Amino acid sequence: MSTPLNDAALDQLFRAARTRNGWQAKDVPETLIKAAYELTKMGPTSANGSPARFLFLRTAEAKARLKPHLMEMNVAKTMSAPWAVIVATDMRFHDKMDVLFPVQPGAGAMFAGMPPEMYAEHALRNASLQGAYFMLACRSLGLDCGAISGFDPAGVDKEFFAGDPAMAHWKSNFICNVGYGSDENLFPRLPRLSFEESCRIV
Repeated sequence: MSTPLNDAALDQLFRAARTRNGWQAKDVPETLIKAAYELTKMGPTSANGSPARFLFLRTAEAKARLKPHLMEMNVAKTMSAPWAVIVATDMRFHDKMDVLFPVQPGAGAMFAGMPPEMYAEHALRNASLQGAYFMLACRSLGLDCGAISGFDPAGVDKEFFAGDPAMAHWKSNFICNVGYGSDENLFPRLPRLSFEESCRIV
C-alpha cells in the first residue's frame, strides 16, 4: 500500500477525468456496474455503517420515470446515458449495524438512539463518501461519470422509493450518470483552487 499509483492511473482517476455530458453509443454491461459496486463497498465509512444505497436505472422505461424530476439542463445527458444511478441514503442504516460492526454489540441501537438531526447528518455524510467512492470505482474500471444534483429529490423519492417497503426509508442524494463519455457539450477544464487558497497547516 506504500507504492504510489503511476501517472497513468492518477490521470485516469483525477487529472484527465472529466464530468461527462454526452455518451458514446457503447454498452456498459451489468457485470461492470456490479464490479464498480464491489470496489465501492470497500471504502471506509464511520463504524462501517455503509448508509449509501444505489438504484441503477438501465432501461428507457426506468429513465423515463426519472425524466419529469430532472432540471431541463440535465434531461438529455441523463436520458442518453447507458446507466443513471440514484445515489441514496438509507435513513434506517442502523438496522444493519449489528452485522456490519460486530466489534461493538448494540451498535445499531446506539445509532438509532441518536437525535434525529445528528443521525441524518451522519447518514448523509457517509453516504456521500460512498457516492464519491462509486465515481472513483467507475473511473478505475475505465468508465466515465457525470454527477448531477439538479433534480427534485422529493419527486424522485416518491417515484422510486415510497411505494416499496424495502426502499421507503431511502432518500435520494445525487444522481450519477455512467457510461463511456464523449466530448459532446464538454466544458473546458475549469479552474481549481490552489493549496494556498483552500488549505491551512497548523
